[in-house]
Amino acid sequence: MKIMYLMFISMLPFIELRGAIPIGIGFGLPFWEVLIISIIGNIIPILPILFLFQPISNILLRFRWYQSLYSKVYERTTKKGKKNLDKYGALGLFLFTAIPIPTTGAWSAALLATFFQVKLSYAFLAIASGVVAAGIIMSTISHLVF
Repeated sequence: MKIMYLMFISMLPFIELRGAIPIGIGFGLPFWEVLIISIIGNIIPILPILFLFQPISNILLRFRWYQSLYSKVYERTTKKGKKNLDKYGALGLFLFTAIPIPTTGAWSAALLATFFQVKLSYAFLAIASGVVAAGIIMSTISHLVF
């Protein structure tokens, strides 16, 4: 049951594996199990976001409430990630995802890739690799702290 919670938590936006890993270690689960489950859970939403976000947004942009929400998400995401993406391309997506600071992660990177129309294969590989790197960083820090 704890593994399912951990997987679910790591799939959530904003929390992702940055929150799931300390929780999993707090549950008393083994280091490697926490790392692997959190990485898998954080990678699961990437492809649906890359494939579905823009088509669904195009439909919802007819509504004023969504236009406002979309504008805020677009502005915030592009402000944080545009420099990395412009300067480093797919490597920028990796760095954006790998560095475990607030408002960066797989969800934000997938949105950023969608906004800037990064080729799907590059985006997925860069973001998934960044998730692995962030997972290793967070697991190591959490393991040392706990």
